[in-house]
Amino acid sequence: MKFSSFRPLSCVLLACAGVGQFGWAPAQTAATDTPAAQTPAGPAASAWVDPIGAPAEVMPLAAQSLLLGVARSGDRFVAVGARGDVLLSDDGRAWRQAAVPTRMTFTAVAAVDAQLWAVGHEGVIAHSADGGEHWELQRQDPWKAPAADDNAAQDSHQGVPLLGVLFTDIHHGYAVGAYSLALKTTDGGATWQPLTVAAKSKADADDTAAEPAGAKGKHGEAQTFTQDELKLGQEATPHLNAIARTGSGALFIVGERGSAFRSRDDGASWQRLQLPYDGSMFGVIGYEADHVLAFGLRGHVYESSDLGEHWTQVQTGTELSLMGGVALPGGGGAIVGANGIVLVRTHAGDALKSYVDDSAGIIATVIPFADDGTLLIAGENGISLFLPK
Repeated sequence: MKFSSFRPLSCVLLACAGVGQFGWAPAQTAATDTPAAQTPAGPAASAWVDPIGAPAEVMPLAAQSLLLGVARSGDRFVAVGARGDVLLSDDGRAWRQAAVPTRMTFTAVAAVDAQLWAVGHEGVIAHSADGGEHWELQRQDPWKAPAADDNAAQDSHQGVPLLGVLFTDIHHGYAVGAYSLALKTTDGGATWQPLTVAAKSKADADDTAAEPAGAKGKHGEAQTFTQDELKLGQEATPHLNAIARTGSGALFIVGERGSAFRSRDDGASWQRLQLPYDGSMFGVIGYEADHVLAFGLRGHVYESSDLGEHWTQVQTGTELSLMGGVALPGGGGAIVGANGIVLVRTHAGDALKSYVDDSAGIIATVIPFADDGTLLIAGENGISLFLPK
């Protein structure tokens, strides 16, 4: 199983967190002249703790460390991130850390009133019923090495990270992640059922697609590929980076290599689409009716008023990758990303205005904070408030 490309956001931001990004690191043994007989034995000799079931550690500087998701639960702000960190604030300025029963990195969080769900690495889903004060693990699916005599096919979704979460009410929710992992719950997360979003074609399923004609000559010598043969094809199981719901009730997912998926029946069936740009989209905003706005790699933003039938490119003036976004009243929006970039438009159809928060580093997520336009942003350097001006 490879995870090297599951999400540039996670790859870049988690690299900033260092070796201990999951709250643990392999035990290090220093060279020493101490005789083996004097080496401590027993439980204390093992320093490794499984991060899935280990409580998150209280970190004094958690509000200034890597955070990947923010939500509003009533009047409270909730942020989640590396090492199982969950931070709570009643004013968006002073933050305190909640007790959480895992050290796995959380990538996203969703809220419906006082109910909260955070998703993350190793397929972890955690739930709080009281605005983030107390948490329980609803799901985990870590990778397990198959036994030597186990010939069963390995579950391709085992151990992959969840990257996005959406709840439409306290019962119905969706989570998406790497390698087209998609889940649905109808009981508030007590149980999760898999969804088939990216169905494999017959050629993918049989794995018998013919090699390009120019691959080898008749004597096996290397040949030059044509431009058509070198063109990057659709990924059979693209990573699903984000999910949103539109005013019409439709669901929309964006992912790797410009792939997108839509459903008008609450996830029972999905139609695959392709954006005009073949790069990955990291986020999507749902507006009224069938209006969606997708954003991602190298500053690309695309907008559709018919749920992806037609797309219009929105000029951003940047090639910085865009990681997170949120709808603002009147069709407005705020989009954030690398190097502290913040793009804002007040109304639908307005041009995006570009701002920079030099102290923020890579910004992963954003939500509205105050009526004066102040935004709450979080990412590489923690949580802060930013007023575009």
